[in-house]
Amino acid sequence: MAELVSTLTPRLQRQLSELLGVQQQQNRWHGALPVLLLDRCWLQLQRVGVEDLARVLPPDSSGEAPELVRFRELRQRGVDHLDAQERCWEEFGRESCSLALRRFWEAQERGHHGWTFSAYLHLLERYRHLIEADGPSPIPLLVLARSSSLEHHQLQWCWP
Repeated sequence: MAELVSTLTPRLQRQLSELLGVQQQQNRWHGALPVLLLDRCWLQLQRVGVEDLARVLPPDSSGEAPELVRFRELRQRGVDHLDAQERCWEEFGRESCSLALRRFWEAQERGHHGWTFSAYLHLLERYRHLIEADGPSPIPLLVLARSSSLEHHQLQWCWP
Protein backbone atom coordinates (compact mmCIF):
# COMPACT_ATOMS: atom_id res chain seq x y z
CA MET A 1 0.00 0.00 0.00
CA ALA A 2 2.83 2.42 0.85
CA GLU A 3 4.27 1.78 -2.62
CA LEU A 4 0.95 2.68 -4.21
CA VAL A 5 0.54 5.89 -2.20
CA SER A 6 4.03 7.04 -3.18
CA THR A 7 3.08 6.74 -6.87
CA LEU A 8 0.01 8.95 -6.44
CA THR A 9 0.17 12.63 -7.23
CA PRO A 10 0.32 14.99 -4.22
CA ARG A 11 -3.30 15.98 -4.91
CA LEU A 12 -4.44 12.34 -4.83
CA GLN A 13 -2.39 11.70 -1.68
CA ARG A 14 -4.15 14.63 0.05
CA GLN A 15 -7.53 13.38 -1.15
CA LEU A 16 -6.79 9.90 0.22
CA SER A 17 -5.54 11.31 3.53
CA GLU A 18 -8.71 13.39 3.97
CA LEU A 19 -10.94 10.41 3.21
CA LEU A 20 -9.03 8.25 5.70
CA GLY A 21 -9.52 10.93 8.37
CA VAL A 22 -13.28 10.97 7.79
CA GLN A 23 -13.34 7.16 7.68
CA GLN A 24 -11.99 6.94 11.24
CA GLN A 25 -15.22 8.49 12.50
CA GLN A 26 -17.24 5.59 11.04
CA ASN A 27 -18.17 2.80 13.42
CA ARG A 28 -21.12 1.13 11.75
CA TRP A 29 -21.82 -0.42 8.39
CA HIS A 30 -23.90 1.67 5.95
CA GLY A 31 -24.23 2.16 2.21
CA ALA A 32 -22.50 5.53 2.02
CA LEU A 33 -19.13 4.12 3.13
CA PRO A 34 -16.54 4.90 0.46
CA VAL A 35 -14.89 2.57 -1.99
CA LEU A 36 -12.11 4.13 -4.06
CA LEU A 37 -11.53 3.37 -7.73
CA LEU A 38 -8.12 4.31 -9.09
CA ASP A 39 -7.80 4.75 -12.83
CA ARG A 40 -4.03 4.61 -13.31
CA CYS A 41 -4.18 5.70 -16.95
CA TRP A 42 -5.81 9.02 -16.11
CA LEU A 43 -4.55 9.28 -12.51
CA GLN A 44 -8.10 9.70 -11.28
CA LEU A 45 -9.34 8.60 -7.89
CA GLN A 46 -13.12 8.16 -7.80
CA ARG A 47 -15.04 7.85 -4.55
CA VAL A 48 -18.11 5.61 -4.78
CA GLY A 49 -20.51 4.70 -2.00
CA VAL A 50 -20.51 0.98 -1.26
CA GLU A 51 -24.22 0.94 -2.13
CA ASP A 52 -23.40 2.18 -5.66
CA LEU A 53 -20.36 0.01 -6.35
CA ALA A 54 -22.20 -2.70 -8.30
CA ARG A 55 -23.82 -0.06 -10.50
CA VAL A 56 -20.60 1.85 -11.18
CA LEU A 57 -18.41 -1.26 -11.58
CA PRO A 58 -20.77 -4.15 -12.37
CA PRO A 59 -19.35 -7.52 -11.35
CA ASP A 60 -19.59 -10.39 -13.80
CA SER A 61 -22.20 -12.78 -12.46
CA SER A 62 -22.49 -14.96 -15.56
CA GLY A 63 -20.67 -17.80 -13.79
CA GLU A 64 -23.30 -17.76 -11.04
CA ALA A 65 -26.17 -18.77 -13.33
CA PRO A 66 -28.18 -21.55 -11.61
CA GLU A 67 -27.63 -23.86 -14.58
CA LEU A 68 -23.85 -23.54 -14.32
CA VAL A 69 -23.82 -23.75 -10.53
CA ARG A 70 -25.83 -26.97 -10.69
CA PHE A 71 -23.52 -28.43 -13.35
CA ARG A 72 -20.46 -27.68 -11.18
CA GLU A 73 -22.17 -29.25 -8.13
CA LEU A 74 -22.86 -32.44 -10.07
CA ARG A 75 -19.30 -32.61 -11.38
CA GLN A 76 -17.89 -32.09 -7.87
CA ARG A 77 -19.99 -35.02 -6.69
CA GLY A 78 -18.32 -37.18 -9.32
CA VAL A 79 -21.09 -37.22 -11.91
CA ASP A 80 -19.77 -37.78 -15.44
CA HIS A 81 -19.61 -34.68 -17.66
CA LEU A 82 -22.26 -35.87 -20.12
CA ASP A 83 -24.57 -37.16 -17.37
CA ALA A 84 -24.29 -33.84 -15.54
CA GLN A 85 -25.16 -32.01 -18.74
CA GLU A 86 -28.18 -34.26 -19.34
CA ARG A 87 -29.46 -33.71 -15.79
CA CYS A 88 -29.11 -29.95 -16.15
CA TRP A 89 -31.01 -30.08 -19.43
CA GLU A 90 -33.78 -32.01 -17.67
CA GLU A 91 -33.91 -29.57 -14.74
CA PHE A 92 -33.55 -26.26 -16.58
CA GLY A 93 -34.17 -27.02 -20.23
CA ARG A 94 -31.65 -27.32 -23.01
CA GLU A 95 -32.17 -23.76 -24.29
CA SER A 96 -31.73 -22.23 -20.83
CA CYS A 97 -28.49 -24.17 -20.26
CA SER A 98 -27.14 -23.15 -23.65
CA LEU A 99 -27.99 -19.50 -23.02
CA ALA A 100 -26.26 -19.54 -19.62
CA LEU A 101 -23.17 -21.12 -21.12
CA ARG A 102 -23.12 -18.66 -24.03
CA ARG A 103 -23.43 -15.68 -21.66
CA PHE A 104 -20.61 -17.09 -19.54
CA TRP A 105 -18.24 -17.49 -22.49
CA GLU A 106 -19.16 -14.08 -23.93
CA ALA A 107 -18.25 -12.54 -20.57
CA GLN A 108 -14.96 -14.45 -20.61
CA GLU A 109 -14.17 -13.12 -24.08
CA ARG A 110 -15.09 -9.54 -23.17
CA GLY A 111 -13.07 -9.82 -20.02
CA HIS A 112 -14.04 -8.67 -16.58
CA HIS A 113 -10.56 -8.19 -15.11
CA GLY A 114 -11.29 -10.69 -12.36
CA TRP A 115 -14.17 -8.56 -11.06
CA THR A 116 -16.66 -11.36 -10.51
CA PHE A 117 -19.70 -11.57 -8.30
CA SER A 118 -17.74 -13.62 -5.75
CA ALA A 119 -14.92 -11.01 -5.71
CA TYR A 120 -17.55 -8.30 -5.14
CA LEU A 121 -19.16 -10.24 -2.28
CA HIS A 122 -15.73 -10.89 -0.75
CA LEU A 123 -14.98 -7.15 -0.75
CA LEU A 124 -18.32 -6.37 0.94
CA GLU A 125 -17.87 -9.08 3.56
CA ARG A 126 -14.30 -8.06 4.41
CA TYR A 127 -15.14 -4.34 4.45
CA ARG A 128 -18.05 -4.86 6.83
CA HIS A 129 -15.90 -6.98 9.12
CA LEU A 130 -13.16 -4.33 9.20
CA ILE A 131 -15.61 -1.46 9.83
CA GLU A 132 -17.32 -3.26 12.70
CA ALA A 133 -14.04 -4.34 14.32
CA ASP A 134 -12.32 -2.25 16.96
CA GLY A 135 -9.40 -0.15 15.79
CA PRO A 136 -8.64 1.86 12.68
CA SER A 137 -10.95 1.58 9.68
CA PRO A 138 -9.44 1.17 6.22
CA ILE A 139 -10.93 2.14 2.87
CA PRO A 140 -10.94 -0.39 0.03
CA LEU A 141 -9.16 0.78 -3.10
CA LEU A 142 -9.70 -0.99 -6.41
CA VAL A 143 -6.82 -0.32 -8.76
CA LEU A 144 -8.53 -0.72 -12.11
CA ALA A 145 -6.84 -2.81 -14.77
CA ARG A 146 -6.12 -1.15 -18.07
CA SER A 147 -9.03 -1.79 -20.42
CA SER A 148 -6.94 -3.45 -23.12
CA SER A 149 -5.05 -5.74 -20.74
CA LEU A 150 -5.69 -9.19 -19.35
CA GLU A 151 -4.68 -8.16 -15.84
CA HIS A 152 -7.13 -8.19 -12.93
CA HIS A 153 -8.36 -5.26 -10.89
CA GLN A 154 -6.35 -5.20 -7.68
CA LEU A 155 -8.00 -4.75 -4.30
CA GLN A 156 -5.88 -2.91 -1.75
CA TRP A 157 -6.76 -1.60 1.67
CA CYS A 158 -5.80 1.96 2.63
CA TRP A 159 -5.04 2.23 6.32
CA PRO A 160 -4.58 5.47 8.28
